Amino acid sequence: MNSTIVWMIIGMGLVTYIPRMLPLVVFQHVKLPPFWQGVLKNVPYAALGALIVPGIFFIQDDIWFGVLGFVSALVAAWLGANVIIVVLISVAVLSVYALIW
Repeated sequence: MNSTIVWMIIGMGLVTYIPRMLPLVVFQHVKLPPFWQGVLKNVPYAALGALIVPGIFFIQDDIWFGVLGFVSALVAAWLGANVIIVVLISVAVLSVYALIW
């Protein structure tokens, strides 16, 4: 492998790591008000909804596939599951549905 490519990979890694690391280091002792903690806690679910819901309206083959995925994700999120768990539950439900039908 060319050394230029290796240095580019290292540089790209630093460019993506530094903006993620800086807020943790700079604001590690800052306590956010409860309102902002609640807002930031719900950002992953809002992003997940923004990605899933539009896709439901553009399903061509089986509309129930989208509806079941959305409902299973909604129920898991409503019960307070972690975002990763919400996605895994939705995938599991759709996998079972695909096997049955």
